[in-house]
Amino acid sequence: MYGIQSDNGYVEILEGIRIKTINYGKNTLMTEFLLQKDALLIEHAHPFEQTGYLVNGAIKLFIDGSGKVLRPGDSWNIRSGVKHKAEIIEDSIAIEVFNPCREDYLRFVNETDICC
Repeated sequence: MYGIQSDNGYVEILEGIRIKTINYGKNTLMTEFLLQKDALLIEHAHPFEQTGYLVNGAIKLFIDGSGKVLRPGDSWNIRSGVKHKAEIIEDSIAIEVFNPCREDYLRFVNETDICC
C-alpha cells in the first residue's frame, strides 16, 4: 500500500496538535503530526511502542520524566506503557510509527491519500 502526500485530512486532536495517519499495515501505523508553537501534549502512556522523527521545528520531549530538546533529524523511541509528554518550542512536523497498529488512529486516514 502507498501513501501519497497531500495537505488534506489533518485532524486537530488537541489545541495546536494536528494528526494524519499517512500509512498503516497489520502491525504498524505511521502518522504525521503538525505541532504549533506553545502547544502542550499532556503526559500519557499507552500500550503501543512509539518511534518518532522530527522533520522540522523544535520540541522538548519528556520520556519517563527525563526531558530533551529535539531538533530536525533527531529521533526517539518510547517503549510500551512509558509515560511521556511534549512541549512544542517552534512550529514543528513529526513523523511517528506505532507498533502494534493503533486501530484508534485509523479514523485519521485520509482515504484519498492511500492507494494500492
